[in-house]
Amino acid sequence: MHIVTGEEQHRRMLHTPIPKLVASLAAPTVATQLVSIAYNTADTYFVSQLSTSASAAVGVVFSLMSIIHALGFGIGMGCNSIISRSLGSRDQGRADTIASSGFLLAFFVGLLITAVGLSVTAPLMRLLGSTDTILPYALDYARIILAAAPFMCAAFVLNNTLRAEGEASLAMIGLCTGAVLNIGLDPLLIFTFRMGIAGAALATALSQLVSFLILLVIFLRGRSIVKLSARCISRSFRDYWSILSTGFPTICRQSFASLSTALLNNAAGVYGDAAVSAVTISNKAYMIVRSVILGIGQGFQPIAGYNYGAGDRRRTRQAFTFSVLAGSVICTVCAVLGARFAPQVVGFFRSDPEVVAIGRTALLGAAAVMPFLAYSTYVNQLYQCLGFRLPAAILASCRQGICFVPLILLLPRMLGLNGVVLSQPGADLLTFLVSVPFQIWFFRNKLRDDPRPPAAP
Repeated sequence: MHIVTGEEQHRRMLHTPIPKLVASLAAPTVATQLVSIAYNTADTYFVSQLSTSASAAVGVVFSLMSIIHALGFGIGMGCNSIISRSLGSRDQGRADTIASSGFLLAFFVGLLITAVGLSVTAPLMRLLGSTDTILPYALDYARIILAAAPFMCAAFVLNNTLRAEGEASLAMIGLCTGAVLNIGLDPLLIFTFRMGIAGAALATALSQLVSFLILLVIFLRGRSIVKLSARCISRSFRDYWSILSTGFPTICRQSFASLSTALLNNAAGVYGDAAVSAVTISNKAYMIVRSVILGIGQGFQPIAGYNYGAGDRRRTRQAFTFSVLAGSVICTVCAVLGARFAPQVVGFFRSDPEVVAIGRTALLGAAAVMPFLAYSTYVNQLYQCLGFRLPAAILASCRQGICFVPLILLLPRMLGLNGVVLSQPGADLLTFLVSVPFQIWFFRNKLRDDPRPPAAP
């Protein structure tokens, strides 16, 4: 198989027509996102067959996984942004240093999560929304997930490094293999070996380990443009600060996702386990669409980074505009289908009439604002991948934090259970409105045509 050289990839990223290039990079990342959400959904589906409380426990532990993802994916996205811009400006050494240092940093952070999490698992699960009936299931699930944290965090860096250099197909191999393995292991461990919810957690942990090993082998066998080497690991605090500060918007977004899920579970828990189960299921369904949008964005980001680093602002604008158009069409179609088949979607996971009724309302609310999702997502990603850290962090914090937290604290008091399920759609709408002036300002001030290379942010 032909191994693409750095020079060949440089020409491809700077000269291939934008629609073709976005499609070629987005297709593997969308596939990866869909397969990933498939095995997360598989956990929800198979665990839901055990009981309503077990189904709700998956939603509680999702907050914990969001913390792991926040730090791992945040470090990975910090590496992604710096590496793509470094390759665009032909600084191979900088790219190798950031990748090697980010890998070490992510693995260490994962070990820290494991140590701290296992020492306070029970109080942490209660903090994240466990009721007395949910807690035993949540503990069984969380302890195994925590053990896999170092490999999960490090895999995010490997995956994002491959995407930063434009090798989205290679990144897809490891993640999709692990995801397919997880789907196969779920029923085997949960039902055949009678492990219950612990079997779902073990299936997830094993699949994450396999994904990590496959991605690592790609680097060790020299299949990547960016190299991992102990000699490239930085001894400068500035490099680690650069990775963390560039990835900070992602850390904000994912951390607020954990906070919002915990607040949502606690607010729903007032109305019983059926309400927690319903919002968990509706969020899983919504995440399928969001995963597609994120997949397109993950294809768009290295293109924007490469071209911005090379000084081509016109192609950077084109990549953003094309991605928004494609993503908005997909969101609109999914919104129509989601609204039309909302009861069937919820009922697929749990046939409990109370769960279906609550979940239907939640999905209808999500469908109403879904057409705005792509635009607000890509405005945030544009700022982040080009290294504009503070505005990127503000935008990343809107949907799950700045806009959501006040709504989840106020609307349930005003509207009861309907206020709980409509809080997230309300936050989505507000995030879109906030994103509009950010995008207009950025195009006018940072992406105007200029023959000179852009100044570093």
